[in-house]
Amino acid sequence: MVRFDCTMCGRCCHGLRLPLSLAEAVGWLRDGHEVQLFCEAIPWPSEPSDDNLPAMHKRRRSFEAMSGSLPIRVIVTLMASFDGPCPNLLPDKRCGIYDRRPATCRIYPAEVNPFIALDPRAKLCPPEAWEGETPIIADDGRWANADLASTIVCSRDADAYDAALKPQLCAMLGCATAALSNEGMVIHSPSREALLAALNATLGADGDRFPGDDRSWQLVTNRQPTYDALVEIGASHASPAGMAVAGLDYLGYFAADLV
Repeated sequence: MVRFDCTMCGRCCHGLRLPLSLAEAVGWLRDGHEVQLFCEAIPWPSEPSDDNLPAMHKRRRSFEAMSGSLPIRVIVTLMASFDGPCPNLLPDKRCGIYDRRPATCRIYPAEVNPFIALDPRAKLCPPEAWEGETPIIADDGRWANADLASTIVCSRDADAYDAALKPQLCAMLGCATAALSNEGMVIHSPSREALLAALNATLGADGDRFPGDDRSWQLVTNRQPTYDALVEIGASHASPAGMAVAGLDYLGYFAADLV
């Protein structure tokens, strides 16, 4: 059993990249805050078997696309990014939008990804938070709180629902550049007005397709072996050099070795 009681230390409300659903992103933007798109792509030459649960999880939260001649699946995560305290954090460390705070905030420190185990050492919470009386994980390994478990399921369902809409959102924003999954992220930073307009149009589209839905995605890497492999298999490829000119940023997980 794992126990957890929030101490209201505020550590989890500082310097975050906070994943948002499409609907949550609309609210965040309307409040005057910034949202970015973090894009990663997974080579997907064939469909995995149904019993490959990690792959099926990735499939559920992604959409199909092409990069040159390479079939891929793209995961686009809308992120509320900020340095320092969350813009909704009050001086007394209470949340200023507590009743409508994003699902990620409601779930923390629990995990949305079913293949990531809760590790107190990986969380920002102080040690005393894990010495409380309230169970968060029961002896059988399940979430001990029914409301928490329900929120996690709803968050996964919203992620899957949004994935089907994100090709249209990306088409409206001219967004078709991604990093390789597990290597990094390409960060798109549209203006607040442009992103809000695209979100409103996407959420109200009723399945209509936008021009550009079928565009080829460009895959970015800062690693020479990956770059060479992309060239060999006929994927649309690029290096991070010059991305800033296009208003993009590359967040790499490895040291660059691209010649």
